[in-house]
Amino acid sequence: MEPTNVCILGMGLIGGSLMRDLAADGAPVFGWNRSAVTVDAAQAEGFDVSGDLPTTLRRANESQALIVIATPLFTVGDILDAIAEHAPDCGITDVVSVKTAVQEEVNARGLQDSFVGSHPMAGLADAGWSATLTGLFTGAAWVVTYDTAEAALRDGTEPSEHWLTVFRQVVELALSVGSEVVPARSYDHDRSVARVSHVPHVLARALSLVGESGGPLAFSLAAGSYRDSTRVAGSPPDLVRAMCEGNTGPVVEALDELLAHLVLARDELVEHGTVETLAISGTEARLHFEELAGRTSHGGSESNRPVVAVDLHAPAGELITELQRAESEGARIVQLDSGTSIR
Repeated sequence: MEPTNVCILGMGLIGGSLMRDLAADGAPVFGWNRSAVTVDAAQAEGFDVSGDLPTTLRRANESQALIVIATPLFTVGDILDAIAEHAPDCGITDVVSVKTAVQEEVNARGLQDSFVGSHPMAGLADAGWSATLTGLFTGAAWVVTYDTAEAALRDGTEPSEHWLTVFRQVVELALSVGSEVVPARSYDHDRSVARVSHVPHVLARALSLVGESGGPLAFSLAAGSYRDSTRVAGSPPDLVRAMCEGNTGPVVEALDELLAHLVLARDELVEHGTVETLAISGTEARLHFEELAGRTSHGGSESNRPVVAVDLHAPAGELITELQRAESEGARIVQLDSGTSIR
């Protein structure tokens, strides 16, 4: 079977690192970036990147490429408009850190039959083409959504063969760069990442401010716990704004819960001279995380996440049932039957 062409729109950390991984594996991949400086830098390293969006999209359409939107959330609507005009036959995915807002943009344009959302849970404090690297996604969870198929079944119909093909392509894309595919519906994804990604970015900045207010001596004495807990505060401010402002409801819900824990710890310390409740329950929660998502005991690249074997060519109803089961368990899926290959 012919390998699937991949067209990546955006050469930031995620899009550019995906470009590097696919090219290193010999996969047919090309892309676009708005910044001429980035285009020149990528081309200088031998990557097939253009600054002409319409031409890139027409090429994607002609080669039946899977388009990966790797641009900021506020640009997604314009990118989708360009895809609808110049590459109407292509499957589409994205790597934006929120999923509901992207799905809504897709639905508003009637492109849901061609779209499967995704989000690799991988990143660095640095951004841009200069931060890109191979191997960024190895062992990382890569969320793949299935909102469109579930909605079709709920309405008494079936997801189209085109959507199912795109879904298989996105799963294969994630697996081809060493990620673990975790299925999730958009809202459930957003509510989860608010707690484990978006709020940690907010908290890291708050902790940075607390440290800074301690003056030069506090910074001089700062060691591993401060560096580790504030690491992501070094990422661009626009990144944390995009994540939180595009996911307001779940972020506020998680912040309220965080504040409640902090207030309880503060009150317990004032009234009883201890932080025992938070110390014990927080440690237990961390151990639960390590049990679920930590590395396997034999030292391999796979995590301890539960595994659900899925036949990607099963009838839609059976497929969605298995995806729902995997989501409820936080499980990664492995294929019983391979479909389109990115390689």
